[in-house]
Amino acid sequence: MSNRKTTAEKSPPGLLTLVCIAALGAVSMNMFLPSLPSMAKYFSAPSAVMQLTVSVYLAASAVFQLIVGPMSDRYGRRIVMLVCVVVFLLGTLVCMVAANVEIMILGRIIQATSVGGIVLSRAIIRDLYEPSQAASMIAYVTMGMAIGPMISPVFGGVIDEYLGWQANFVLMFIMGIGVLALTYYDLGETNKSEFTSFREQVKQYPELLRSRRFWGYTATAAFCSGTFFAFLGGGPFIATDVLHLSPTQYGFYFAIVPIGYILGNFISGRLSTTWGISRMITIGTLVIVFGLLICIGLLSLGIIHPLAVFGPMFFVGCGNGMTLPNSNAGIVSVRPKLAGTASGLGGSLQIGGGAFISVIAGTLVAAQGSTIILFIVMLVSALLAVCSVLYVIYVDHLIAIGKPT
Repeated sequence: MSNRKTTAEKSPPGLLTLVCIAALGAVSMNMFLPSLPSMAKYFSAPSAVMQLTVSVYLAASAVFQLIVGPMSDRYGRRIVMLVCVVVFLLGTLVCMVAANVEIMILGRIIQATSVGGIVLSRAIIRDLYEPSQAASMIAYVTMGMAIGPMISPVFGGVIDEYLGWQANFVLMFIMGIGVLALTYYDLGETNKSEFTSFREQVKQYPELLRSRRFWGYTATAAFCSGTFFAFLGGGPFIATDVLHLSPTQYGFYFAIVPIGYILGNFISGRLSTTWGISRMITIGTLVIVFGLLICIGLLSLGIIHPLAVFGPMFFVGCGNGMTLPNSNAGIVSVRPKLAGTASGLGGSLQIGGGAFISVIAGTLVAAQGSTIILFIVMLVSALLAVCSVLYVIYVDHLIAIGKPT
């Protein structure tokens, strides 16, 4: 037994392990979404309050990433991931037994530690691969990871209708146990950092924080994520109040988005090494803008149909699938010795920005009762992502011609 443990601690993790630890956060984010309307009825809570289980989760994820990244640089990826999964399991138990919406929100905050899998999978990949290869590997991991958000709302909707919303959290707990076992037996340590103290580690931070490329990649990822998170916040209530979809129907239509994301990941995995990070990000952001313009155009013509809303979101998913792996590869490659810190800080700003945009979108949808306003907010976020990647390209040009940045 001890020999197996030693081997597990030293051997590099397999691709399946990286996919599973990254997918845990995505599943816990998406599985219960079709249950939001029924949970609002159960807790006698307004939809705006119930939406906090999404936006507060995202905000907590942003905070936890600030902790998880530096801790993994200091103590190692393996031990930090194990702690994250254990805490996630405790949060899931809280959600399962929640008697009011306040306890539910508390449980969701604790569950947000699952974001450690997303942070650490990126850092581990950067530990093992160079930037262009890292972009491809991140794309393949997120392509596998995207299966979770693709099928989890479908299962979540069916489970809600037949077993109740609590059953979704029971299934999350079982998944968490599986990920804990996989992490323990297969996630070997990849961090070769030579930091001996937090003081030594912190001395490296200004170099990271002064990097214009780091902030450009981070802004691009944040604004692209904002298009998706805004839809997560406003989509369930548009589906219920405007399109009159059942939870199961919502789950099936929502699957269009991660299908697009998987395609974008596949394109990134195949082309990032040869096309380069910046080109892939630029194309991805323009694909997002294209999809949102189609959606706004259809709604402006008075076409109110599930496919008019979810169909164009295929392009939003595809664009995110092309943009995010490359943006995240750029983030963790700026200062390789601080890959965990960069992944955590970049991911925190990415999810924090997404949470902020989600709150804005949800508030405007609730206040105006308009479907189109959601997609206008998403379009603004996508256009800001285009501006951000153009800024990175500009900085790269200055570096190439030898001008100070």
